[in-house]
Amino acid sequence: MTSLHRLTAPADSEYDVRPSASLPLFRLNDSLAMMKLARCCLIVALSFGFVLQAAAAETFDHQNGETISARQWDVADIRFRVESLSDRPVDVEFGATFSNESGDRFDVPGFYNGNDEYRVRFTPPSTGRWTYVTRASQAALDGKSGELKVTAAGDGRKGGIVIDSRSPRQFRYENGETYYPIAFESDWLFALDAENPNQIPKTRKLVDALAANGFNQVVMNVFAYDVNWKKDSRLTDEGDYGSPSVFPFGGNNDSPEHSQLNVEYFQRLDRVIEYLDQKGIVAHLMVYVWNKRVNWPAANSADDNRYFDYVVSRYQAYPNLIWDVSKEALGYGHNDVNYIHQRIERLRGLDAFKRLITVHDYGYCRRFPQNIDFVSVQLWSSELYGVMRNVWEAIPGKPILNIEHGGYERGPYVVFTGNYTSPEVCLERAYQCVFAGTFPTHYWQGAAWNVVIADIDALPPESRPRLDYYRHLRTLVDRYDLGNLIAGDKKSNAGFCLHDGKGLHVYYVPKECEFVGLRLPSETRGQTMTTTWFNPFDGTFGEPSKQEIVQWPAVAKPGDGFRILILKIESDANAK
Repeated sequence: MTSLHRLTAPADSEYDVRPSASLPLFRLNDSLAMMKLARCCLIVALSFGFVLQAAAAETFDHQNGETISARQWDVADIRFRVESLSDRPVDVEFGATFSNESGDRFDVPGFYNGNDEYRVRFTPPSTGRWTYVTRASQAALDGKSGELKVTAAGDGRKGGIVIDSRSPRQFRYENGETYYPIAFESDWLFALDAENPNQIPKTRKLVDALAANGFNQVVMNVFAYDVNWKKDSRLTDEGDYGSPSVFPFGGNNDSPEHSQLNVEYFQRLDRVIEYLDQKGIVAHLMVYVWNKRVNWPAANSADDNRYFDYVVSRYQAYPNLIWDVSKEALGYGHNDVNYIHQRIERLRGLDAFKRLITVHDYGYCRRFPQNIDFVSVQLWSSELYGVMRNVWEAIPGKPILNIEHGGYERGPYVVFTGNYTSPEVCLERAYQCVFAGTFPTHYWQGAAWNVVIADIDALPPESRPRLDYYRHLRTLVDRYDLGNLIAGDKKSNAGFCLHDGKGLHVYYVPKECEFVGLRLPSETRGQTMTTTWFNPFDGTFGEPSKQEIVQWPAVAKPGDGFRILILKIESDANAK
């Protein structure tokens, strides 16, 4: 990777804003230089007629007596400038209370954003008039008041992710639409463009590919340093984002200054979260990771709390965000369950928007389901469907995400193989999660850990991940609303079934099956059923076939791999 200390617009940048050989030199934890660089880039860009990437969050300067025009579920950054800073500007207590005429109230923490500015980030949950009043330990920030006029949400804006109150195993958006997660792990997504002050071209390429193939959640770290296992000897520096120069604290990972936060690091992370938001992808944000060689401050220390509080304050307003306290939270001896309890309690106290919380540790989720909003599971068993059904039974009333099922699709480099690397086997395991009434996460060895290949199309066809398989899965999920079907009932002599309790049955038929014997209610005999086969590998639907329901109906499976059978029963009433 290139050095962080000389930041020029890269040759592949969408907008090359260089009028001369290079831009100013700076260290990423030098706030003043960063602000000067940003202003310089903006002036040059405007003079050459370029339009910089529009951010999902719009920034408004606080001015007494002026009303801010905002839209429901859009992120509004309200900026407050101060003439002088305290010795420790990050530690200044600052926030604002937002209220509307209906009596809704949000106590939103603010954050220091470098140079001479503080911000409160607010996403209006409803239309109408909202007022705010600031509170701060610094007089220049205290008691500032303002108003927002909030109009209806723009196209595609659906609000945050919540638990469906009518079906607590499921998620939905705040606007009421179903949210069915198909997740993709990319721990080092933060690093792709962290050394680029102007644009995020690599991030855009990877995120665009994910969005185009049906993924709507990315599991990612706020920060990770490097892996502990041996790296592939063929791996080049260009694709290895391990041991990055960037760091969320002062200093670097080898010699950290934990009492300082690197504000520029988080400014650049904002761009990633915002672009995911633009593309309709949820950021499943893991605040910590213990086994990726990060030099963290001591647990529960003032430095630890400062980092944690800053992350929560800065990112809670994004509607596309869900929290994960730590990747593999209890697996590496960093802390105990009490620490995780305390982090969750602290998070809930700080997060005015009440974003969903999970813990990347099934042991914790199983023992303390009351502390989390949804369950994250790491289970690699070969017979995955049955194992996931057991989890479903053991933890009632919670959505369940298999965040790591042991399938790590092979890439051009060997990164971490797990038990399964075939893209077809990984897909089978994803479908088994779906048919168990739970949700899947996909890992590709070219993007899951320190190795990140952003431009998938630049790879030879045989080295590209089969992301298209998940686009086809998304088609099936959306067409038949699989998340709201009933799982676990035995409706065939082999495979698994989802059904609506009426006339729709969707079967997973294993590749080993020559046919599937159907087990339909006796009262349906003599009626007509329509069967359609779906090929999960190419996304095609076969021609529908009608036949009379007999005592032991059976249907031959086409093809060699597993297939999906869609069965609809036409009742006598419907037939008429």
